[in-house]
Amino acid sequence: MSASLLTVSDLSMRFGGLLAVDGIAFDVAPQEVFAIIGPNGAGKTTVFNCISGFYKPTTGAIALEGRSIAGHSSHHVANHGVVRTFQNVRLFKSMTVLENLLVAQHRQHHAPPLSGLFNTRSYRRSEERKIHEALRWLDIMGLRAYANREAGNLAYGHQRRLEIARCMITGPRLLMLDEPAAGLNPQEKKDLQQLIDQLRRDHGVTVLLIEHDMGLVMGVSERILVMEYGRPIALGTPEAVRNDERVIKAYLGEA
Repeated sequence: MSASLLTVSDLSMRFGGLLAVDGIAFDVAPQEVFAIIGPNGAGKTTVFNCISGFYKPTTGAIALEGRSIAGHSSHHVANHGVVRTFQNVRLFKSMTVLENLLVAQHRQHHAPPLSGLFNTRSYRRSEERKIHEALRWLDIMGLRAYANREAGNLAYGHQRRLEIARCMITGPRLLMLDEPAAGLNPQEKKDLQQLIDQLRRDHGVTVLLIEHDMGLVMGVSERILVMEYGRPIALGTPEAVRNDERVIKAYLGEA
Protein backbone atom coordinates (compact mmCIF):
# COMPACT_ATOMS: atom_id res chain seq x y z
CA MET A 1 0.00 0.00 0.00
CA SER A 2 1.22 3.49 -0.88
CA ALA A 3 2.44 5.66 2.01
CA SER A 4 0.47 8.53 0.47
CA LEU A 5 -3.30 8.68 0.59
CA LEU A 6 -3.52 10.54 -2.73
CA THR A 7 -0.93 10.59 -5.51
CA VAL A 8 -1.26 12.74 -8.64
CA SER A 9 1.33 12.22 -11.38
CA ASP A 10 1.90 14.20 -14.61
CA LEU A 11 -1.73 15.31 -14.77
CA SER A 12 -2.92 17.22 -17.82
CA MET A 13 -6.34 18.29 -19.03
CA ARG A 14 -7.06 19.60 -22.51
CA PHE A 15 -10.27 21.22 -23.71
CA GLY A 16 -10.01 21.25 -27.49
CA GLY A 17 -7.01 23.45 -28.23
CA LEU A 18 -6.72 24.76 -24.66
CA LEU A 19 -4.29 23.01 -22.32
CA ALA A 20 -5.89 23.96 -19.00
CA VAL A 21 -3.65 21.82 -16.77
CA ASP A 22 -0.19 20.55 -17.64
CA GLY A 23 2.32 18.50 -15.66
CA ILE A 24 0.70 18.64 -12.22
CA ALA A 25 2.22 16.23 -9.71
CA PHE A 26 1.87 16.01 -5.93
CA ASP A 27 1.03 13.59 -3.15
CA VAL A 28 -1.02 14.02 0.01
CA ALA A 29 -0.20 12.10 3.19
CA PRO A 30 -2.90 10.68 5.48
CA GLN A 31 -4.36 13.38 7.78
CA GLU A 32 -2.42 16.13 6.02
CA VAL A 33 -3.94 19.48 5.09
CA PHE A 34 -2.65 20.23 1.58
CA ALA A 35 -3.55 23.43 -0.28
CA ILE A 36 -3.55 24.34 -3.96
CA ILE A 37 -3.31 28.06 -4.64
CA GLY A 38 -2.77 30.34 -7.62
CA PRO A 39 -4.23 33.34 -9.43
CA ASN A 40 -7.68 33.12 -11.02
CA GLY A 41 -7.59 30.88 -14.08
CA ALA A 42 -4.56 28.93 -12.86
CA GLY A 43 -6.37 25.60 -13.25
CA LYS A 44 -6.95 24.74 -9.59
CA THR A 45 -10.61 23.74 -9.93
CA THR A 46 -9.80 21.74 -13.05
CA VAL A 47 -7.40 19.66 -10.95
CA PHE A 48 -10.16 19.20 -8.36
CA ASN A 49 -12.59 18.14 -11.06
CA CYS A 50 -10.15 15.54 -12.37
CA ILE A 51 -9.54 14.07 -8.91
CA SER A 52 -13.23 13.98 -7.96
CA GLY A 53 -14.35 12.36 -11.20
CA PHE A 54 -16.10 15.27 -12.88
CA TYR A 55 -13.46 15.34 -15.64
CA LYS A 56 -11.56 12.51 -17.25
CA PRO A 57 -7.90 13.64 -17.44
CA THR A 58 -6.29 13.81 -20.84
CA THR A 59 -3.12 12.23 -19.48
CA GLY A 60 -1.61 11.37 -16.12
CA ALA A 61 -2.40 9.21 -13.12
CA ILE A 62 -4.48 9.73 -9.98
CA ALA A 63 -4.28 7.08 -7.27
CA LEU A 64 -5.97 6.69 -3.91
CA GLU A 65 -3.80 4.52 -1.65
CA GLY A 66 -2.12 3.14 -4.76
CA ARG A 67 -5.37 2.32 -6.58
CA SER A 68 -6.14 4.27 -9.74
CA ILE A 69 -9.23 6.49 -9.71
CA ALA A 70 -8.35 8.52 -12.83
CA GLY A 71 -11.26 8.69 -15.23
CA HIS A 72 -13.69 7.03 -12.84
CA SER A 73 -17.13 8.58 -12.35
CA SER A 74 -17.73 11.02 -9.49
CA HIS A 75 -20.08 8.45 -7.93
CA HIS A 76 -17.35 5.78 -8.01
CA VAL A 77 -14.78 8.17 -6.55
CA ALA A 78 -17.18 9.18 -3.75
CA ASN A 79 -17.81 5.52 -2.96
CA HIS A 80 -14.06 5.20 -2.33
CA GLY A 81 -14.14 7.99 0.25
CA VAL A 82 -13.29 11.10 -1.77
CA VAL A 83 -15.90 13.84 -1.27
CA ARG A 84 -15.94 17.54 -2.07
CA THR A 85 -17.61 20.90 -1.72
CA PHE A 86 -17.93 23.45 -4.51
CA GLN A 87 -17.23 27.15 -4.96
CA ASN A 88 -20.99 27.74 -4.92
CA VAL A 89 -22.93 26.12 -2.10
CA ARG A 90 -24.91 23.13 -3.38
CA LEU A 91 -27.45 22.19 -0.73
CA PHE A 92 -31.01 20.92 -1.07
CA LYS A 93 -32.26 24.35 -0.10
CA SER A 94 -35.96 23.49 0.17
CA MET A 95 -35.16 20.63 2.57
CA THR A 96 -34.45 21.16 6.25
CA VAL A 97 -30.93 21.12 7.64
CA LEU A 98 -31.61 17.70 9.17
CA GLU A 99 -33.04 16.30 5.94
CA ASN A 100 -29.90 17.37 4.05
CA LEU A 101 -27.84 15.14 6.34
CA LEU A 102 -30.31 12.26 6.15
CA VAL A 103 -30.17 12.26 2.36
CA ALA A 104 -26.37 12.27 2.45
CA GLN A 105 -26.37 8.92 4.29
CA HIS A 106 -28.00 6.89 1.55
CA ARG A 107 -24.80 4.86 1.06
CA GLN A 108 -24.22 4.14 4.75
CA HIS A 109 -27.58 2.70 5.78
CA HIS A 110 -29.38 0.22 3.56
CA ALA A 111 -32.79 -1.17 4.49
CA PRO A 112 -34.34 -4.12 2.62
CA PRO A 113 -36.56 -3.32 -0.39
CA LEU A 114 -40.14 -2.36 0.53
CA SER A 115 -39.19 -2.04 4.21
CA GLY A 116 -40.08 1.64 4.16
CA LEU A 117 -43.48 0.92 2.63
CA PHE A 118 -44.32 -1.55 5.40
CA ASN A 119 -42.48 0.42 8.13
CA THR A 120 -40.61 -2.66 9.27
CA ARG A 121 -38.44 -2.85 12.37
CA SER A 122 -35.24 -2.87 10.28
CA TYR A 123 -36.40 0.24 8.46
CA ARG A 124 -37.17 2.05 11.73
CA ARG A 125 -33.77 1.09 13.14
CA SER A 126 -32.06 2.36 10.00
CA GLU A 127 -33.91 5.67 10.21
CA GLU A 128 -33.06 6.04 13.90
CA ARG A 129 -29.36 5.50 13.18
CA LYS A 130 -29.45 8.09 10.40
CA ILE A 131 -31.16 10.67 12.60
CA HIS A 132 -28.75 10.03 15.48
CA GLU A 133 -25.74 10.47 13.19
CA ALA A 134 -27.20 13.59 11.60
CA LEU A 135 -27.82 15.21 15.00
CA ARG A 136 -24.29 14.28 16.10
CA TRP A 137 -22.81 16.15 13.15
CA LEU A 138 -25.11 19.11 13.69
CA ASP A 139 -23.75 19.29 17.24
CA ILE A 140 -20.16 19.15 15.95
CA MET A 141 -20.87 21.93 13.47
CA GLY A 142 -22.84 24.08 15.92
CA LEU A 143 -25.99 23.77 13.81
CA ARG A 144 -28.27 21.75 16.11
CA ALA A 145 -30.52 24.77 16.75
CA TYR A 146 -31.25 25.00 13.01
CA ALA A 147 -32.10 21.32 12.46
CA ASN A 148 -35.68 21.99 11.32
CA ARG A 149 -34.98 25.17 9.36
CA GLU A 150 -34.91 25.09 5.57
CA ALA A 151 -31.29 24.99 4.44
CA GLY A 152 -31.86 27.84 2.00
CA ASN A 153 -32.84 30.13 4.89
CA LEU A 154 -29.60 29.66 6.80
CA ALA A 155 -27.02 32.42 6.97
CA TYR A 156 -24.35 31.93 4.33
CA GLY A 157 -21.66 30.91 6.81
CA HIS A 158 -23.97 28.27 8.27
CA GLN A 159 -24.71 26.96 4.77
CA ARG A 160 -20.98 26.47 4.28
CA ARG A 161 -20.73 24.51 7.52
CA LEU A 162 -23.75 22.38 6.58
CA GLU A 163 -22.13 21.54 3.27
CA ILE A 164 -19.00 20.35 5.07
CA ALA A 165 -21.17 18.37 7.52
CA ARG A 166 -22.91 16.70 4.59
CA CYS A 167 -19.52 15.57 3.32
CA MET A 168 -18.25 14.41 6.71
CA ILE A 169 -21.32 12.34 7.53
CA THR A 170 -20.37 10.00 4.68
CA GLY A 171 -17.16 9.04 6.52
CA PRO A 172 -14.65 10.29 3.92
CA ARG A 173 -10.95 9.58 3.79
CA LEU A 174 -10.26 12.68 1.66
CA LEU A 175 -12.26 15.90 2.05
CA MET A 176 -11.84 18.33 -0.85
CA LEU A 177 -12.79 21.93 -0.08
CA ASP A 178 -13.12 24.32 -3.03
CA GLU A 179 -12.79 27.89 -1.70
CA PRO A 180 -14.61 27.23 1.59
CA ALA A 181 -13.83 30.72 2.92
CA ALA A 182 -15.44 32.54 -0.02
CA GLY A 183 -18.04 34.99 1.26
CA LEU A 184 -17.18 34.49 4.93
CA ASN A 185 -16.45 37.33 7.34
CA PRO A 186 -13.16 37.44 9.31
CA GLN A 187 -14.59 35.66 12.38
CA GLU A 188 -16.16 32.95 10.24
CA LYS A 189 -12.79 32.41 8.55
CA LYS A 190 -11.12 31.93 11.94
CA ASP A 191 -13.87 29.47 12.89
CA LEU A 192 -13.34 27.62 9.60
CA GLN A 193 -9.62 27.24 10.29
CA GLN A 194 -10.41 25.79 13.71
CA LEU A 195 -12.99 23.46 12.14
CA ILE A 196 -10.51 22.11 9.58
CA ASP A 197 -7.99 21.48 12.36
CA GLN A 198 -10.69 19.74 14.39
CA LEU A 199 -11.80 17.49 11.52
CA ARG A 200 -8.24 16.42 10.85
CA ARG A 201 -7.36 15.92 14.53
CA ASP A 202 -10.55 14.37 15.91
CA HIS A 203 -11.95 12.59 12.87
CA GLY A 204 -8.79 11.55 11.02
CA VAL A 205 -9.77 13.12 7.71
CA THR A 206 -7.27 14.28 5.10
CA VAL A 207 -8.01 17.70 3.58
CA LEU A 208 -7.23 18.98 0.08
CA LEU A 209 -7.96 22.68 -0.12
CA ILE A 210 -8.32 25.35 -2.81
CA GLU A 211 -8.43 28.81 -1.31
CA HIS A 212 -7.67 32.45 -2.15
CA ASP A 213 -7.53 33.65 1.44
CA MET A 214 -3.83 33.49 2.19
CA GLY A 215 -4.28 33.94 5.92
CA LEU A 216 -6.35 30.75 6.05
CA VAL A 217 -4.04 28.86 3.71
CA MET A 218 -0.90 29.74 5.62
CA GLY A 219 -2.54 29.07 8.96
CA VAL A 220 -4.00 25.65 8.26
CA SER A 221 -1.87 24.00 5.55
CA GLU A 222 1.18 21.81 6.02
CA ARG A 223 2.19 21.96 2.36
CA ILE A 224 1.11 24.10 -0.58
CA LEU A 225 1.16 23.64 -4.35
CA VAL A 226 1.20 26.89 -6.33
CA MET A 227 -0.12 26.91 -9.90
CA GLU A 228 0.05 29.47 -12.69
CA TYR A 229 -1.38 29.10 -16.21
CA GLY A 230 -2.12 25.43 -15.53
CA ARG A 231 1.41 24.51 -14.48
CA PRO A 232 3.09 24.04 -11.10
CA ILE A 233 5.54 26.75 -10.08
CA ALA A 234 6.22 25.89 -6.41
CA LEU A 235 5.58 23.14 -3.89
CA GLY A 236 6.56 23.23 -0.23
CA THR A 237 5.80 24.40 3.27
CA PRO A 238 3.89 27.66 3.83
CA GLU A 239 7.12 29.42 4.82
CA ALA A 240 8.98 28.23 1.71
CA VAL A 241 6.11 29.16 -0.59
CA ARG A 242 5.68 32.57 1.03
CA ASN A 243 9.29 33.47 0.20
CA ASP A 244 9.49 31.89 -3.25
CA GLU A 245 10.28 34.52 -5.89
CA ARG A 246 8.21 32.71 -8.52
CA VAL A 247 5.16 32.85 -6.25
CA ILE A 248 5.69 36.52 -5.45
CA LYS A 249 5.96 37.27 -9.17
CA ALA A 250 2.81 35.28 -9.99
CA TYR A 251 0.74 37.17 -7.43
CA LEU A 252 2.32 40.62 -7.47
CA GLY A 253 4.05 40.86 -10.83
CA GLU A 254 7.46 42.44 -11.30
CA ALA A 255 8.78 45.85 -12.13
